[in-house]
Amino acid sequence: MSLDFSTLRFHPMQLSDLDEVMEIEQAVYAHPWGRVSFIDTLNNNDNAWVLRASAGDMLGYVVQMAVVDEAHLLTLAVQASAQHQGLGKLLLGFAVQQARLMQMKSMLLEVRVSNQPALNLYQRYGFALIARRKNYYQSGQQREDALILRYDIPVQDNHHVAE
Repeated sequence: MSLDFSTLRFHPMQLSDLDEVMEIEQAVYAHPWGRVSFIDTLNNNDNAWVLRASAGDMLGYVVQMAVVDEAHLLTLAVQASAQHQGLGKLLLGFAVQQARLMQMKSMLLEVRVSNQPALNLYQRYGFALIARRKNYYQSGQQREDALILRYDIPVQDNHHVAE
């Protein structure tokens, strides 16, 4: 799938999007969020967006919530068939832009230590490791650590990701 980024559009996530969101969530995560978690984010008016191609196909989504002056990135996913084309970077950049519009000073997230593609994306973007939560995630019969990463949001959008 080759994408023309100029035709992609962000839309606020709606309840009517959840079937597609859940399809992506279950396809790309070994331990996906449940539908109720997404419903809760929508009911809480968290900052939730979907990314669609011009034909209407959902390519990904991002959800974050504001906590005082910090955005907490809750989840970000790209449809499996659309991965490795820069959409993760696009979704993350959009989330940072939204956080800036909400006057957030930083963005915080947790990521599984085993999620190397996400870690690579966040580190290339400029997120810094600030802590490790032992046994944070359920991983089958085991537990897995989470890395806590933080990004200080610049006042102006002069950010670019090193390729």
